[in-house]
Amino acid sequence: QVQLRESGGGLVQPGGSLRLSCAASGFIFGIDVMGWYRQAPGKQRELVATITTGGTTTYADSVTARFTISRDNAKNAVYLQMNTLKPEDTAVYYCHAIRFNRHYWGQGTQVTVSS
Repeated sequence: QVQLRESGGGLVQPGGSLRLSCAASGFIFGIDVMGWYRQAPGKQRELVATITTGGTTTYADSVTARFTISRDNAKNAVYLQMNTLKPEDTAVYYCHAIRFNRHYWGQGTQVTVSS
């Protein structure tokens, strides 16, 4: 099993920044893609950004140029730097990992963008 623990969520004003962190533990050998998803109230969970072991990244169109995903393979961690936050970024953000075609999720961290 893989355990994922997120941290770094909170309340921020529009235009502000937050950095989310996710640490993987357990059976971490073989983890390939890691990433972030989010779910706003009344909406489906959606992809935010992903990064492979080799550093290839993908982003949702809505966050491109504002969010940056990074990864520290030695620490088994993935990060999401979120800049120029907007109220529509408000959601629970979930860390995600794929290991040998099995999907793992963290419990989520709340991000609220409001004045």
